[in-house]
Amino acid sequence: MLARRFHGKWIKYSIDDYIELSHAVAYGLLALGYQAGAKVISICPNRPEWNFIDMGSNLAHMIHIPVYGTLSQEEYLYIFNNSDVDLIAVGNAALYKRIEPVLKNLGREVKVIMMDDSEDMMCFSKLYELGREKAAEFGPVVEENKRTISKDECASIVYTSGTTGDPKGVMLSHYNLMFNSHGHAVRQNKNYTHKMVSFLPLCHVYERTMNYEYQELAISIYYAESLATVASDLKDCKADGFCAVPRVLNLMYNKFDDAGNKLTGIKRAIYRGAWNYANNFDNYNHNPFYLLQKKLWDKLVYSKWRENLGGKEMLVVSGGSSIQAKIVRTFNAAKLHIFEGYGMTESSPVIAVNSPADGYNIIGTVGKKLEGTELDFGPDGEILTRGPHVMLGYYKNPEATAEVIDRDGWLHTGDIGYLQDGQYLKITDRKKEIFKLSNGKYIAPQYIETKLNETDFIEASFVVGADQKIAGAIIVPSVHALKEWTAKNKLTWKTPEELINLPEVQKLLHDEIEKVNASLAAHEAIKVYRIVLDEWTVDNGLLSQTLKLKRRNLYKRYGSLVDEMFAKA
Repeated sequence: MLARRFHGKWIKYSIDDYIELSHAVAYGLLALGYQAGAKVISICPNRPEWNFIDMGSNLAHMIHIPVYGTLSQEEYLYIFNNSDVDLIAVGNAALYKRIEPVLKNLGREVKVIMMDDSEDMMCFSKLYELGREKAAEFGPVVEENKRTISKDECASIVYTSGTTGDPKGVMLSHYNLMFNSHGHAVRQNKNYTHKMVSFLPLCHVYERTMNYEYQELAISIYYAESLATVASDLKDCKADGFCAVPRVLNLMYNKFDDAGNKLTGIKRAIYRGAWNYANNFDNYNHNPFYLLQKKLWDKLVYSKWRENLGGKEMLVVSGGSSIQAKIVRTFNAAKLHIFEGYGMTESSPVIAVNSPADGYNIIGTVGKKLEGTELDFGPDGEILTRGPHVMLGYYKNPEATAEVIDRDGWLHTGDIGYLQDGQYLKITDRKKEIFKLSNGKYIAPQYIETKLNETDFIEASFVVGADQKIAGAIIVPSVHALKEWTAKNKLTWKTPEELINLPEVQKLLHDEIEKVNASLAAHEAIKVYRIVLDEWTVDNGLLSQTLKLKRRNLYKRYGSLVDEMFAKA
């Protein structure tokens, strides 16, 4: 059922192990004196023990609060205080050291249990032992909980990544989570004969409900050793798929591209032919000659990609932000089928998703809404949703809850979109991110950024221009792609700074931006821009935990550059 790769070996747990250890955790928590309603935080990488604390705390009628292991001390302090945490389960000694200074500033004592074995503190092996000893005493309590806990009670609090202020605690009921995970499980075409690798954080509700989906369908879940080992983990267990965010798939796409750039002669020509076909692949073109080409390229190239990932045809779910169409096309051509979905923490999270089971995968859309839910649009195009997937509310924050859930129960997502062909949801931008130029024209930055980022030579972009006459952008170039381009054009440079200052590179980037401008309305065109060599990451605070732009932080970093850019415009 569950497996964890540790020091190159898979540690496996059967369904019976899962049941027994989850109950042992529940009995152990009750034996330690924690009462119904206690808040249990977990901080750990993906591993089977995450499930044992998740199910164990719920069996004990407690509330599970999964938290990222990469937060700042300020963020941990805020969440520990705001959640009224009673108990913290950490994965290992390194994570304990990370939160230890925070615990000293809490002003109250909170017990910590470690998942790894420890001689110095309470750990899971001791908790299991305690639970087994107390099974007779607390077994009846847990059985009563199973009968009496309402599906509408809070099962978990999930803290949002806080792109616009302090994180908010999203209260999700038992039914929120199970309705949602079942809603996308029925769109799956995998079963007990398949394996999925899990590496996106389980503390994010996207990977979490996929985790529940796999369990409903009896798909085996293999937790990757780390993000750096994903490819080898996929290959080692011969996985049938995984969940990802666009940034991860973009890295894989670049590696496929790199493989071709290292070839010469006829091999390079063959690879480029396969690459160009894949980048423009059409799922719905059933012309026999077209499919014969696919079969040929698969034999020569795409099958080699799959061999490096375990050899299987795969199902890949993408979410969190929009993904470039060329990446979806390329993966689909190689039988690494990408199905894009959409949601938010407040909707448990999936609102819409493309469906392997129903045979539709409309590139550029996030598919159809989940069965049993409602979808509507505000007068400004804002996506609204209503149904059993909508959260109970924000913990201790009724004002914020009232701002996003109206009196009729509609959740206001903050995203702008429409139904393509009257069925398939297409997201165009974030409502809060749309700004106005001084001439009164509106700019949807995410839409423009997606187009800029689709070009080969731009890694990331940040569109600005509120109250200005024109729109501008901060551009992070793809040094990787530019390196290949300059080598092909016999241009020399020593440092990345020299690279981006080459007149030929400056012209190349300008031409790429102009190509994007040609596809935009006149007022949307990027008239001024600045190239920066920075890396935008979660660690430096420029991306959220879900890899979205933290615009407030980007403005802080580049404020003077933006001012200078528009002053000279």
